[in-house]
Amino acid sequence: MKRAGQAFTPRAFVMGALGSLTIAVGDPYATMVIRGSYMALDFSTPGALFLLLLLAGLFNPLLKRLAPAWALAPGELLVIYIMMITASAVSTMGLVAYMLPLLTSPFYFATPENNWENLIQPHVPAWMVPQGTEVVKWFYEGAPLGRGVPWGAWIPPLLHWAVLLVALYAVMICAMVLLRRQWVEHERLLYPVAQVPLEIVREEPGHHLPPFFRNPVMWAGFALPVIAGTLKALHAYYSFMPAAELVAVLPFFRNTVNLIFRLSFPVIGFTYLINLDIAFSLWFFNLLAHLFQGVMNVLGIGSTEKLAPYGAWEKPILAHQATGAMAVLVIMGLWVARPHLAAVWRQALSNAAAEPGELFSYRAALLGLVGGLGVMALWLWWAGMPLWVVLLLVLIALLVFVGLTRVVVEAGMAEAMTPLIATAILVSGLGSTVLGPAAMVNLGFTYVWQGDLRTFLMASCAHGLKLGEHLGQRLRPLLWAMGLALLLGLVASTITLLHLAYQYGGINLNAWFFGAGCQMPFEFIADKLNTPTGPNWGGWAHTAAGALVMGLLMLARHQWPWWPLHPLGYPMAVTFINNQIWLSIFIAWLLKLAVVKYGGPQLYHHTRPFFLGLIAGQFAIAGLWLVIDFFTGMTDNVVFWI
Repeated sequence: MKRAGQAFTPRAFVMGALGSLTIAVGDPYATMVIRGSYMALDFSTPGALFLLLLLAGLFNPLLKRLAPAWALAPGELLVIYIMMITASAVSTMGLVAYMLPLLTSPFYFATPENNWENLIQPHVPAWMVPQGTEVVKWFYEGAPLGRGVPWGAWIPPLLHWAVLLVALYAVMICAMVLLRRQWVEHERLLYPVAQVPLEIVREEPGHHLPPFFRNPVMWAGFALPVIAGTLKALHAYYSFMPAAELVAVLPFFRNTVNLIFRLSFPVIGFTYLINLDIAFSLWFFNLLAHLFQGVMNVLGIGSTEKLAPYGAWEKPILAHQATGAMAVLVIMGLWVARPHLAAVWRQALSNAAAEPGELFSYRAALLGLVGGLGVMALWLWWAGMPLWVVLLLVLIALLVFVGLTRVVVEAGMAEAMTPLIATAILVSGLGSTVLGPAAMVNLGFTYVWQGDLRTFLMASCAHGLKLGEHLGQRLRPLLWAMGLALLLGLVASTITLLHLAYQYGGINLNAWFFGAGCQMPFEFIADKLNTPTGPNWGGWAHTAAGALVMGLLMLARHQWPWWPLHPLGYPMAVTFINNQIWLSIFIAWLLKLAVVKYGGPQLYHHTRPFFLGLIAGQFAIAGLWLVIDFFTGMTDNVVFWI
């Protein structure tokens, strides 16, 4: 890999900016208007990988033949990719597609039946949301011809929200700078998601095409999702074409538990890259959770608690247990990292220069972390939330972000979510009565940045820093590249989504983001305001039980080298996403087990490109059909979901 001087070049910044803009504009359009395959839904960032495949496999080889001086070096391609995954973290699922509808849904969806006008609206600060009945109505139903976006109503609240978001993203980046060396160098976590772009951009002397694209084994894996995706896409155009069905559902335990059999090519590919014990534990604990839930259903054992969405909120007992396990995962991870954190503290006090391979110095990272958390706390307090609630919320949210990022970089779960978000933990643990109406309503608005956690900047930053190992020792330019991509992603995706909403009407766009997705948080808040609750002591008990089991799993793994269950699988077992992907994880585990047992490391090395091809093939065909659907006018042609 070429050195940093051939990575942070002006053309890399320009190309990265163009790629970020493509995602920031194209992803909202594809999600809202074309309504095809999601390209920024999860930590896998399919849109960024699709564009990288085009750059490294098509355009760059052409440049090497026709204009070699203009060809991009591997380091430049990585910088471009890092910028694109940064933009992917905010373009739709990660922020904007939730933020804009959430700011308006308490007003548009208010009815005499739900009484939001009296329960929610009086506790919403005017500076936090766009003002004007027509502004909100047109956002969902479309503006009259010639009116366009009412920028005067939107710019003030968006600028206020920008303060919170900048502080949040500063916290995420600083946290990853502080933990990077521990995760990358001391614990040597695998970062499976980052392995894919590294293979795509890797070059060999004397060849115009990277070895990734010259490997026939890779193309064999690539072909499987391409064939399946093409059949499904063509079925939307021609009903007589057979569609490849990759999912089936079987009910068990008197139809109270559904076991989902879904084939996901990228999940198989990413799982093949991780340790066998982690892969085994991910599917084993999921099936164990199904068994446990089914037995409880048959015996009539359950909880009537209504948890805040998302995660495993519909299974309160299991959700609390998994949350306790996730807490232990994070706390023990920080405990193991204490020598590194002590070194960080010493260097911060001495004001040492930035360590090689870091974005900036540890002192700057600590100051940024504390300062960002302080700004977030003041912003939330200003919004009407008591300071003690703010402190708890911010602390829990930070731990959730760190824990889920740890899961992604260690287990390669490009599709993952936390068992419970910070709002659910707070309301369940303290009770809505203690929190009060103003705090409860403001917790509804926190879903803008800590709700449906399927992608966020911290994970993109973690992968970017891992890839930074291949960009040289001076990484300060990478900070500016990520900052530029983040700015472009925020601004361009916000402008795009506002234009689409006022042009077509939000209720005519994506039914989730402009429907249930923006109503569920406030439905939950309204329910708690109508029927106030105290602390759920049963939830505390199950959280403690989950923490105890997690502690025992960690102890067993530490004491007995033969212990087959990796603790990481336990907190992730109960989530909605893991229910969807357990079969694909099982398939990858079984295949890798056979390969390693009978062929050893050499056979694993030879088969690895096949599984990388599964990942590349699905994202390539999903992106290709989005382009085709754009030109043909086809909508709702979802080639792949996960």
